[in-house]
Formats: sequence, C-alpha cells, structure tokens
Amino acid sequence: MHINAVLLALVAVGLAGHAAAADTPKPSTPAMKMAPAAKGGDEALIASAMSAAPPAIAAKATIVDMGPKGMRTVRKGSNGFTCLPDNPTTPGPDPVCADANAMAWMNALVGHKPPEAGRVGFMYMLAGGTDASNTDPYAGKPTQANHWIKTGPHVMVVGDQEILKHYPASPDPDTKQAYVMWAGTPYAHLMMPVK
Repeated sequence: MHINAVLLALVAVGLAGHAAAADTPKPSTPAMKMAPAAKGGDEALIASAMSAAPPAIAAKATIVDMGPKGMRTVRKGSNGFTCLPDNPTTPGPDPVCADANAMAWMNALVGHKPPEAGRVGFMYMLAGGTDASNTDPYAGKPTQANHWIKTGPHVMVVGDQEILKHYPASPDPDTKQAYVMWAGTPYAHLMMPVK
C-alpha cells in the first residue's frame, strides 16, 4: 500500500510532537503500537527515510524516527518536508516523505477528523509501499470486502477533492495507473505510480 494504519498512527504521534517540538508525544489511540527502532543506528534511519523522496528533496528534509518512546528528530531539515524511515513492523518497505500539508492530512486521518479543506499536500513513497485496503483507511488486514491492493513506488496528492473527479475511483484499481484511493471517504486522495 502507500500508508498503512500503523504508519499513519506513528506519523500522527510524531506530527503532534513535532508541531509542539516535543520528542516523546503520547499515542492518541489506545490500540496504537510504536514501531521498534530501526537497526543500524541513525545512518540507517536517514538512508531509509531518504529513499522515500528524490535526492534533492530528501537531502534537505527533516528526518524523524518513530520508536517505542515516541518521535525523535534524527536530522533537522530546511525545506518543509518530513521523511520517516521504513516501519519494520509492516510487511514491505514504506518510508514516506511528506510536506507540511500532507503531514496535517495524515494527522487528521489518524485522529478520525476531517482534513482541512483546501489544504493540498504532496507525499513521496518512492521505495514503494506495503499492502492496504483501497476502500477502508482503517483496515488492518485483508478481508473479502475491503479490496486489498499492493502498490509500488508512487507519489500522492492529498486534500484536493476536485482533482479526484478526473481519475478512476474503482475499489479494485489498476495500480499501474493513477487512481483514487479511499474514494467516498474524507481521506480520498490521488495515487500516482512512478515506475
């Protein structure tokens, strides 16, 4: 998928702490589990997080790690993007790099709140993503009804409902073409494969 529920929960915890400049925010969802810290130290975390975006973006992005104690800023950036390394608790690679509007969108998703209207955000997942439901933003595992899909490297545009009218919104999309994920929900967004 592009962002699974665990990663979103981690991002939301980090976003809340990042906005308040705190290094150890508390999870907002009782069932949320923090990913274990990545092996290989900060260099490995930075390399993983940077694999989410083009080098020109990743080089100046803030890198954060989500560990058992919450978010930690590994490297402060200067371009408004925040990159997170692969979540080792998910089945496939899922490092993500998002601008400030996309981080706010992810925080709204995890908080079960509507995203702020007109706040368009952009996310990179150039290392690919893990599996996810294409219809249920909160699905944790595949079922016969939740249209589980796999995606490769892609970018996402969030927060722009108008653009979505021009792309397929099937529950079972061709993931090799641009499509709408989570259509019919407040979190519908455009998925665009890049390879």
